[in-house]
Amino acid sequence: MQIDKLRGPALDQLFEAILSLETIEECYSFFDDLATVNEIQSLAQRLEVARMLREGNTYQKIETETGASTATISRVKRCLNYGNDAYEMVLERIPKRK
Repeated sequence: MQIDKLRGPALDQLFEAILSLETIEECYSFFDDLATVNEIQSLAQRLEVARMLREGNTYQKIETETGASTATISRVKRCLNYGNDAYEMVLERIPKRK
């Protein structure tokens, strides 16, 4: 995993903080304080790209609907194909939470 290079107390603290959030509103508040609007939009965009790729949408449709670059779409696709299956895990869980 690429993130293993960053593993340590500071990153553990960040993940524990995220896991402690209990509502969507708490997430909005925390991420508003934690990150810039552009950083949050980029993360949300990548998840949407993953969802659309998983559903079999074309790069062109994904680019049009999300505004993601083909480089971003390619990177997300690479993670879907060769990554840790985390996008799959999360996308499977989202409908169960609603």
